[in-house]
Order: sequence, then C-alpha cells, then structure tokens
Amino acid sequence: MPRPLATVGNVNVDLIMGPLDPWPQPGTEVLCAQDETRVGGAAGNVALAWQALGVPFQIAATTGSDHYGDWLRAGFPRVSAGWPRTAGRTTISVGVTHPDGERTFLSTAGHLPDFCWDDVAAQLDWPALAGGYLLLCGSFLSPRLAAAYDRIFDAAEAHDITVALDTGWPPQGWTADTRARCLQWVARSGVLLLNEIEAMSLTDRAEIAPALADLSDLAAGQPGGGIVVIKRGPAGATARAGGQTLTAAAPAVDVIDTIGAGDTFNAAFLAALAAGGRPQAALEQAVACASRAVSTRPRQFTPREIFA
Repeated sequence: MPRPLATVGNVNVDLIMGPLDPWPQPGTEVLCAQDETRVGGAAGNVALAWQALGVPFQIAATTGSDHYGDWLRAGFPRVSAGWPRTAGRTTISVGVTHPDGERTFLSTAGHLPDFCWDDVAAQLDWPALAGGYLLLCGSFLSPRLAAAYDRIFDAAEAHDITVALDTGWPPQGWTADTRARCLQWVARSGVLLLNEIEAMSLTDRAEIAPALADLSDLAAGQPGGGIVVIKRGPAGATARAGGQTLTAAAPAVDVIDTIGAGDTFNAAFLAALAAGGRPQAALEQAVACASRAVSTRPRQFTPREIFA
C-alpha cells in the first residue's frame, strides 16, 4: 500500500507563449508560434502530475473569486471543493519560452498573499496522511503561510508525516535573513528538493558538491536521515541519502518547454518513494518523468504503473 501524499502551495493560471528571441523592442508587436493555457504554480504542477499518474493525493490551495479561479477548480474536480476563495483576482503567470530552453515569467500577486495557515489546517485530513509525505512549495509567493510554516511542521510531526520542501526562488533574492529562515525549514524537512542555483544560493556556495554536503548535514537530523536532491535540468539530478551520493542522468530529448519541469520531478520522486522505491530508483524515475514532460505536447508522463 503506497504511503499517502499531499502538497501545500501555489495553484495559479499559466499562460505559456513562445519561443521568443530576441526580447521585443517596446512599442512593437511580435507573433509567437505556440501558446498554451494550463494549470500552473508549483503545487498545481505537482497535483497535475500526480493526477496524470493516477496517484491519490490531497492538496491545500486557494484561488481568487473570478472566472480563472473557477477554471482552476474545474481542473481538479476531486480535490478542489474545499479551496477557499479570496476576494481578489486569481494569480496569473505568463511564461515566455526561449529557443535555448530558458523561460521568463511575468506574474501577478493575485490571490496568493492571502493564503494562510487556517486555510491549510482546515483542508488537510491530517490523520489520513500519517506515515506519508507533505510537499511544501512556492514558499515565497504566500508570505502569510510561510510565516506560519512552524505550525505546519508541528502538525506534520504530530501525525508522523515527512515534510518535503521546495522553496522556489525568493523575489527579494537570497538575503542573509532569507537564507537563515530557509535553513530553519531545511532542518525540519525530511526531503529537500532544490534546483542547482537555489541550492548554491541558499548555502552561499559556488559549486554543487559543497552545497549538497552542507544541506545534507543540516537535514541529516531527520528521522531515518534526510534526503537532499539537487535538480540539474539536462544534466539529470544528484542526491544525498543514507550517507551516499546518488546520481541520475537525463536522457537526450527535444525540449518543447521546461516550465514546471522541477515540479513534475518533485511529484514523480515523492510518488516513487511513497510506492516503496529506494532513493536511487526514485531519482531515476523522477528524471525520466520530467524529461518526458518537457519534451511532449500535450504533456505526457512516465506510465502510471511505475507508481502503483
């Protein structure tokens, strides 16, 4: 029987357009070859992947009170009934893709700043998550919720739930205060999932190896030892678990867009762990799932039987 899964974080609308090169001159108009409107946000992308993989899950989220909020809810008919509506507009992100695989985001704050602990406490069935994994993501887009992360960690600890953390990138940059706060979260997380720039910025290291070592030392106080994963895009992923360094290479694929790739990786990695997979196997499956997602349109994922 797989362990239960849940995520807490940002669900918003993603409007993806591109590829674009060079950036247009102000006052002009350019045509993009592709566009797609889809559910986005870190938690939204994770939930989409779990839904596609046929994995049961819980999700705590909110939306605005506009038609975009209704549209997001329609994307998750089984789990969105309890999502609160804020008085304002739903958050929208415009993701502009570029020929080299990079992307640029233009986002509104929208409903996310109002997301808070009371919303999460009311939505999750904590006893049902006992023994499972709870992913916290999009931390810096919901400051009221992030300010109450200790309450989430406390609730998780009380119900024997392992917290997985993917902070995302802080809009204000990695200041000393931001680093200190994040490192406190890392110390209470059983699984850490960062990309290489985030990992090096958080630890103030110039290379991946010492960043991985620093984060692994901090997370090692978790029951059974923490798992630290650094996502490296086309270079695959590196992890530290049980005192061992693990690696998984990414297959060569024709990239369509990388938006949400890290979130898809998170979903697949945790689903594999929840199904009883060892960290090395989970790392390989997560890389394979994310690679398939970024190279298919509409998006496809690793066959769900792997996570059954």
